[in-house]
Amino acid sequence: MAFSNFLFKLRAFLLWSWLYLTIFWSILFLIILTYLKAPIELADKFKMAGMFLSTLTPKFYVALTGTSSLISGLILIFEWWYFRKYGTSFIEQVSLNHLSPWLGGGDTTGGESSTTLTNNNPQPSVSECKVWRNPLNLFRGSEYNRFKAATGKDPLTYYDMNLSAQDHQTFFTCEADAGKAEYEIMATAWRERNPEARIGAAKLALKTNPECAPALLLLAEEEASSILEAERLLKEALKAAEVNYRKSQQTQHQGPLMEAIHRRDTNVLICVKRRYAMCLRKLGKLKEAVKMFRDLTKEVPQILGVLNIQENLLEALLEMQAYADAQAVLAKYDDICLPKSAAICYTAALLKARAVADKFSPDVASGRGLTSAEMSAIEAIHRAVEFNPHVPKYLLETKPLILPPEHILKRGDSEAIAYSFFHLQHWKRVDGALHLLLCTWEGTFRMIPYPLEKGHLFYPYPTCTECADRELLPAFHEVSVYPKKELPFFILFTAGLCSLTALLALLTHHYPEPMGHVAKTAVNFISASVYYVLDKLETLLPSNLLQHLSRI
Repeated sequence: MAFSNFLFKLRAFLLWSWLYLTIFWSILFLIILTYLKAPIELADKFKMAGMFLSTLTPKFYVALTGTSSLISGLILIFEWWYFRKYGTSFIEQVSLNHLSPWLGGGDTTGGESSTTLTNNNPQPSVSECKVWRNPLNLFRGSEYNRFKAATGKDPLTYYDMNLSAQDHQTFFTCEADAGKAEYEIMATAWRERNPEARIGAAKLALKTNPECAPALLLLAEEEASSILEAERLLKEALKAAEVNYRKSQQTQHQGPLMEAIHRRDTNVLICVKRRYAMCLRKLGKLKEAVKMFRDLTKEVPQILGVLNIQENLLEALLEMQAYADAQAVLAKYDDICLPKSAAICYTAALLKARAVADKFSPDVASGRGLTSAEMSAIEAIHRAVEFNPHVPKYLLETKPLILPPEHILKRGDSEAIAYSFFHLQHWKRVDGALHLLLCTWEGTFRMIPYPLEKGHLFYPYPTCTECADRELLPAFHEVSVYPKKELPFFILFTAGLCSLTALLALLTHHYPEPMGHVAKTAVNFISASVYYVLDKLETLLPSNLLQHLSRI
């Protein structure tokens, strides 16, 4: 791929060089023909032009090189601005999209479609970065707050918490809450920025209605100082949510307001049940947690793409070391119709690596060749790395982990942190899995054309992940950036041209005589070449053709 990248740059360079030279010689030829009166005077005219150039003073060369430096500098500034705004070179874009097809380069995508490609089904490219709710987010009171108290660092950004507040208002409020004191109080609580104010509002709502499930949920999330306490509160919330759900289910068809109430109660029940199952998972009650996650995937299949409950189920099954069950879940959810995630792709890679990792050796494999199982495992790792290239550094512990945010950006650094925080132990548990990952993951960047700017198995890597990840992740974390923006060739070329002409102008100003001698030598060399070409043209072309050209 490096060779193809070199060929692309060489082709663009030759294309623009040919264009510049063509324009220059065409203008020069037209000027000469304008002043020619007879074709026989062609050589004489060029001799006179050579004599004129040889008599020019050094000031002319200073002005000439200074002007060239100024023009190339302006081009450089424009190229840099365009690259910073759009992530590509303007000249290369014009070369590929407009000039290359005229010269026979019909494939402007570099031989690989940007709307790729799994199972031959096209997937539209994603032009914007969508932020998703982290399916494995921690509890604020018992986990995030403990970290803040121990280190003095805030693990959550305001942007992340604001997104959570918007989620809560969307899921747990409806237009039918007017007149219900406890729900009006909770509607205000979700909008509060101060944690103490939110907790105080939840307690006030519980005094109004002791069975207010959203209030119990908020206290479990933010006031509980341990997972055991959070489990107790969520257990109470689950009972209250089930009662409210059954009541609204019986009246949901009595009008739009009743449907809104039922939808709100359904959202509360799903959220409470999920968080309760996550508490059971953290407390080691794996069988109960897996059962609840399975029930949720069956009860609410229509919102799997939003909540990603299957990722909770996968993580719990891996903790149980129920690899066959995890493979069955993957077979169901690793489908082109569902949005991919790091959990899906890397779990598939882990399960395939598990079959060969304990006996894998790069030296032995290079000697005898890869088996079908080893090839399948390596391809799965390449697929996972192409989807999210940030994960391997965390799994290989070459970059420190932090607490995952409450929202993630798929294919971004935030998703890599959220996945690695919970799944690193599963990779360590499989003998040789991390060694296989270490030996193979960097090869992905040699397989993808111009790393990750074009998709091979997925749509092209989004260029907006860096900005969104910086909003989601705390300031003390160094955000990973892929693809690393390499300076386009024409920015480097223009910078070199600008520097060269500026240097020539400076040398001509300080050393006029030597530089004038060098310039005259260069002009004489070029004019000699032109004389030779003109002599050949006069001997080959008929005189009447030159007469017609001179008249034009």
